[in-house]
Amino acid sequence: MSNKPHRTHKLSKIRRADPQFEREKAQYEHPLPSREYILQTLATQGAPLEFGRLVELLDIQPFELEPFQRRLGAMARDAQLMQNRRGDWLIPDKADLVRGRIAGHPDGFGFLIPDEGGPDLFLSAKEMDKVLHGDKAIARVIGVDRKGRPEGKIVEVTEHVNRFVVGRVVEEHGVRFVVAENKRISQDILLAPPEKGAKKVLKVQSGQVVMIELIEQPSKHAQPIGRLIEVLGNYADPGMEIEIALRKHELPYEFSAGALAETKKLPDAVRKSDWKGREDVTGLPLVTIDSETARDFDDAVFCERQGKGFRLVVAIADVSHYVAAGDALDADAYARGNSVYFPRRVIPMLPEKLSNGLCSLNPHVERLCMVCDMAINATGAISRYRFYPAVMYSHARLTYTEVAAALYDKDADARTRLWPLLPHLETLDVLYRQLAKQRVKRGAIDFETVETRMIFDDHGKIERIEPYERNEAHKLIEECMLAANVCASEFLREREHPALYRVHEGPTPERLEKLRDFLGTFGFHLGGGDAPKAQDYAGLLEKVGQRPDRQLLQTVMLRSLRQAIYSPDNVGHFGLAYESYTHFTSPIRRYPDLLVHRAIKSALTTRHYQPGNWEEIGLHCSATERRADEATRDVEDWLKCFYMKDRVGEIFEGSISSVVPFGIFVALDGVFVEGLVHVSELGHDYFHFDEKSHAMVGERSGRRFRLADRVRVQLTRVDMEANKIDFRLADEAPARARTRR
Repeated sequence: MSNKPHRTHKLSKIRRADPQFEREKAQYEHPLPSREYILQTLATQGAPLEFGRLVELLDIQPFELEPFQRRLGAMARDAQLMQNRRGDWLIPDKADLVRGRIAGHPDGFGFLIPDEGGPDLFLSAKEMDKVLHGDKAIARVIGVDRKGRPEGKIVEVTEHVNRFVVGRVVEEHGVRFVVAENKRISQDILLAPPEKGAKKVLKVQSGQVVMIELIEQPSKHAQPIGRLIEVLGNYADPGMEIEIALRKHELPYEFSAGALAETKKLPDAVRKSDWKGREDVTGLPLVTIDSETARDFDDAVFCERQGKGFRLVVAIADVSHYVAAGDALDADAYARGNSVYFPRRVIPMLPEKLSNGLCSLNPHVERLCMVCDMAINATGAISRYRFYPAVMYSHARLTYTEVAAALYDKDADARTRLWPLLPHLETLDVLYRQLAKQRVKRGAIDFETVETRMIFDDHGKIERIEPYERNEAHKLIEECMLAANVCASEFLREREHPALYRVHEGPTPERLEKLRDFLGTFGFHLGGGDAPKAQDYAGLLEKVGQRPDRQLLQTVMLRSLRQAIYSPDNVGHFGLAYESYTHFTSPIRRYPDLLVHRAIKSALTTRHYQPGNWEEIGLHCSATERRADEATRDVEDWLKCFYMKDRVGEIFEGSISSVVPFGIFVALDGVFVEGLVHVSELGHDYFHFDEKSHAMVGERSGRRFRLADRVRVQLTRVDMEANKIDFRLADEAPARARTRR
């Protein structure tokens, strides 16, 4: 008697004498055991089982052997099962095995990051020869390394994730190999010779940057092998840093044929048929206010007095009208997740016809938009709001600089230029002052940061790096966008419509404990107990005031917080002190905003928009955001290295921006470039990393190098290949900005 549940099936239309019928009947009377039942059987037996015994226990029929083997293979690929050296099947968790993802280190060793949490497993360089960074594997815990970390041995690689690799060609003793640009891939990848009979053979020279396709993954006995598929050029070619970053971080940079075909079919302007179901707000003097270099305009604003309060209209480009769910354009936008802004080049989320044309709220043309129309009282609190699709007409394309000049500097020329719009702009400024007061009242955190921008010469290289200060016009627009985003999140939350929220959780218990310990050494206390709020952080920043170590305290406070992400679970935004917050205002350059627009449109018609698994979509959009940040950072680091490579030997002053076990990072004054002073360059002493106080401390001398300390350094080396800048201390008595405690 089978110990498996049976399923029934309608067989009335099948001829009883047909052999195929007998097979189908047997299959439905003896369905394959589920994955859960296979795992349950193995767990009950409490030991690895050979294939024959497993077949016997699960009552597998002869005709089921092949599909049963396929099921076991699929479970092995998913790391639910594995085979030992004898070929017996077992549950990985029962054999002290850990499933996880490989994280490589530039020095050759690596770690296995467990899927189910727990401590990372250290993997020696020898173990890392079997895998590449990002691969998925199963490892056995074999002990602890010399630093006391659990150490692992790779038992099986369950998935190789690297298909393409960008790197530089190196030739030694007649053998060509590729050194990956991703320094977490430390293995040299052998370059396969051209295939015989190939119609086109790519010619490449040593030192050139190439793209290869892996045709052999690494193993215990062999190096990885790659086939040359693209020669990008020489390392110092203009724009090469961006080409490398695109491929290294697997950023989609070419639109699919389907997306381009759909874009071609779109009109060049708003059609009369597009007006259907929309309100006409073309009469409102809406304006866009952006930077001088902006080319895609997501948002336009208008403000007027309404009784004792205000009416604020925020009009956002209606991308969802042109990019339909499930279309090729939508698939490309989802894959990109967001636009990526490199110095001097943008990789847009949408084709230029949309991002800079049809969807962009360009001046003096009609555009489709989604409007958040808000009534705000005299104290800056939103009393009511309304969302609706509309057609708008931007009356001007303004910049932060000229608006600030007109409103805050009272520049006569700027005021004359903006005279027809000035009354509305001045009303907008009055509202902004009230919104800013509300921001302080709710306790939003305002960390002071210095933004920079690169100024390039005619050859595409950095001429200088200069600070970029956000003026009051920046903050004015920011408050308008925050107000619209809050209304969007409230609108969807009240209607219980699923959506992606922009969530920012407070510090973890571990980070909070470390922060409190650190603050205690300065005599400061963070309020809020085990669950501090943003206002507790804001209150502490106010107490810190302008004391000399403010930068140190602010930096440590900032690093105690978690990163903001996209999630369907609305846990609020800690930093902005909002109970509910989402992104609505930038659908041209952020995919989550496009989803929010679709959700709002659905809610307006009492329907539900369901793009798929909201949690998975949130994880994907958060990942593409991090990917863009990492790629941009890589490009900026390379440009800064190129900028500094001819200044070796020069002496600079700066501040310690980070303290790590192997040294201190120093940010240079006025140059806005960061580099490392290795621990071996700190002096004739044994220096140890004090994580609690964010300092390097000399064992004999007691000399301390702490976060935000002032130092003088000399540039000793610029490594263009590794994007690294090295300093040494310029004297034995670094300048200090304060007296030590």
